[in-house]
Amino acid sequence: MAKKSNHPFAELGSLDDVRLTHELDEAYRQMFTLRLQVATRQLQNVKEVGKTRRRIARIKTLQRQRELAAAGGSR
Repeated sequence: MAKKSNHPFAELGSLDDVRLTHELDEAYRQMFTLRLQVATRQLQNVKEVGKTRRRIARIKTLQRQRELAAAGGSR
């Protein structure tokens, strides 16, 4: 079985730090909306919750990698 492409991860990698922070804020807002829709049984596609959680994790991973690269480069 072929390995999936990390296309969304590559897409996020091209963003600068400010835009990445903005994307994280938007993902958290979307997650809140999805949770509300799940609680009120209005959400049709429950997979969106998992997709949003993975997007948040990708963004936070990129932020941490950049943080470590900046700290490692200053030594």
